[in-house]
Amino acid sequence: MDPPPVLGLPLAEPMPPADCGVCAALARQRTEATRDGDLSRATDCNVEIRNHHRPASTGSAS
Repeated sequence: MDPPPVLGLPLAEPMPPADCGVCAALARQRTEATRDGDLSRATDCNVEIRNHHRPASTGSAS
């Protein structure tokens, strides 16, 4: 039998950079989603904010 998975604490909400309109829009969408109880959408916004300024991976998918 496999051991149970180990889950960490949820990540804190990312802070959007002040000079990025895309991240600011995502933060507004996150606020609306949280207000509406749509935590899945709020999490999706957090992922998008975290990944928006990361460099794209250059690995090939062969």
